[in-house]
Amino acid sequence: MSEIPHLLVHDHADNVGVVVVEGLTAGTDMLCCVTHDNSTFRLKAGADVPIGHKIALKDLKAGDTAIKYGEDIGKVIADIPKGAHVHTHNVKTKRW
Repeated sequence: MSEIPHLLVHDHADNVGVVVVEGLTAGTDMLCCVTHDNSTFRLKAGADVPIGHKIALKDLKAGDTAIKYGEDIGKVIADIPKGAHVHTHNVKTKRW
């Protein structure tokens, strides 16, 4: 039986991925799949992250742009280490 991905990433240019499993816990060695070409990589979860929420694929600094599905989804407002939860506490949408 093949392993099921924990995290989906749309494109190699993205710097966040989306958790696609319930109950992801800090320290999990995640299988990450890039849907553009079905390539995979591994990343350690730095926090418990709910399904549907985002995780940083690399260290992000305040002022950086969060990229998901090839799109600008917001401005990083606090440093986010690789593997950490990306959400409203550290990214602000640019939509409003």
